[in-house]
Amino acid sequence: MKILQVLSSVRAADSNSTVVANRVVDKLKAANPAAELTVRDLGAQAPALLDGAAVGALFTPPEQRTPEQAARVAEDDALIAEIQAADVVVLGVPMYNLNVPAQLKMWFDAISRARVTFRYTANGPEGLLTGKKVIVAFARGGKYRGTHFDQQTPYLKVALGFLGMTDVQFVFAEGFAMGEEGAKAAFADADAQIAALDVSAPAPVAAEALAA
Repeated sequence: MKILQVLSSVRAADSNSTVVANRVVDKLKAANPAAELTVRDLGAQAPALLDGAAVGALFTPPEQRTPEQAARVAEDDALIAEIQAADVVVLGVPMYNLNVPAQLKMWFDAISRARVTFRYTANGPEGLLTGKKVIVAFARGGKYRGTHFDQQTPYLKVALGFLGMTDVQFVFAEGFAMGEEGAKAAFADADAQIAALDVSAPAPVAAEALAA
């Protein structure tokens, strides 16, 4: 099993979402001792912005790209290769102003590439990053699960599903800003959810699906 842990907090090891994501990874590694772990810390090194220059580089044929354009595309290529290789993806996601951090949105921009991680068919878009498990570890100051304030969960379901990742589990750690007891309860609740996670290896993708 290859695990890709993607951290999106700017607070590094002090982040509650990082703590919860680390606990998820610990459970995965305990159940799969031979698992290989890759950590991508978006807070420490944010993906490059998808600006006009980046779009121009992506739409320029590889043999015609300038050295600067080739270097820009290579940055996204590295992120795409990481998630293509992963069997399980663990996202550490804090809530910033009622949604995901900008760094995580930039990561989705980087890994979403037509004919590589998704494609359009006669029936509409089709995600190509199939056969993966995703576990999202949320950390929030308040309690927003199941309310209209939770814009993160539906966004991530759509963004991941668009790329073919539909086997998604969520861990909600909420109430960190609601006093010391609230923070303790948030971790306890998260630990209970982590204990109930399915951390088995994902089923292999059928050969005909890979060739489609």
